[in-house]
Amino acid sequence: MKKILLLGSGELGKEFVIALKRKGQYVVACDKYANAPAMQVADECRVFSMLDGEALERVVKEVKPDIIVPEIEAIRTEKLYEFEKQGLHVVPSARAVNYTMNRKSIRELAHTELGLKTANYRYAKNFEELRKAASEVGFPCIIKPLMSSSGHGQSKVDRAEDLHKAWDMACAGARGDIMEVIVEQFIPFDYEITLLTVTQQNGPTLFCAPVGHVQKSGDYRESFQPRAMKPEHLAEARRMAGEVTAALTGAGIWGVEFFVSEKEGVIFSELSPRPHDTGMVTLAGTQNLSEFELHARAVLGLPIPEITQERQGASAVILSGVETDHPDYEGMQDVCAAPRTYLRIFGKPVAHVGRRMGVVVCWDTLDADQTALRDTCKSLAAKVKVK
Repeated sequence: MKKILLLGSGELGKEFVIALKRKGQYVVACDKYANAPAMQVADECRVFSMLDGEALERVVKEVKPDIIVPEIEAIRTEKLYEFEKQGLHVVPSARAVNYTMNRKSIRELAHTELGLKTANYRYAKNFEELRKAASEVGFPCIIKPLMSSSGHGQSKVDRAEDLHKAWDMACAGARGDIMEVIVEQFIPFDYEITLLTVTQQNGPTLFCAPVGHVQKSGDYRESFQPRAMKPEHLAEARRMAGEVTAALTGAGIWGVEFFVSEKEGVIFSELSPRPHDTGMVTLAGTQNLSEFELHARAVLGLPIPEITQERQGASAVILSGVETDHPDYEGMQDVCAAPRTYLRIFGKPVAHVGRRMGVVVCWDTLDADQTALRDTCKSLAAKVKVK
């Protein structure tokens, strides 16, 4: 049995802990607030800010974990190098976490070092630099904090007059203590995908079937698997995902995002070194192993002989429309009465307007109408209301 320290305890962490517990592991879940979703299923929990390097060191010394698994961006990531030097296993590696927690690092690796195709981009540390960067990239453009998650602080800017609003939004949505933004060329893509990629300690890199997804302001709203692609586009996405994950090193699941354009081909977007929110569709049993089971096996060094597509699935999020510290839910009966459907309420102790509080996942056979499946899933998710 391994003792695993989970840094970040959201809904993805909760499913990951469940997968670890099914493998007989001991998990200590951490987050900045009490009763976070993963804490509800872990063996122990700790509440502290992981941006506090001294506090992070204290917890590591106290818990004495065998494995450290970062699940969020707001971590003093440079400390992970120290823990690795002490012999602790950081997932997937300290290098991977440090690079991917900062959009600047991962973009420079992908574009400059590996030569992967990306959108044109610039960086800005203040408003004047932002104005200059936007004029060079051109309008429309996408502005994101270097460190953020779930679309926080991200906006599409169509004209120079909206740059002030975008800068303020980026500052408010940034995580950590780095106040810098990336200004990206807007790509008129045909669709976007997440390619869940699994690197193993002792085995080949494996790829799940592509997950299609729809985002709003950079935050996922629905996903579906498998997303149909041209064979040459899928091969190119796999090549790029394999290169960037190999360069970052380590074992685990990675959510590698791409834009796909019939005109421009496959364009690298972002990467997360952990289970991906769009990958919650795998909870519908679309694969022989969910993304959380795959991550658990890779982290523990257990073999993954293959990933097979068993059926198709769709997911749709449940968003809160209210502010409350005692969330309750109505409409669950309608969802549970629907066939081939699963409901996941995350158990977040506080609801904010627009906060993701749960997900509905639906499945059907591989030859079924995917558009109808997606529509059914979104319709069911809309029936669940936070009150």
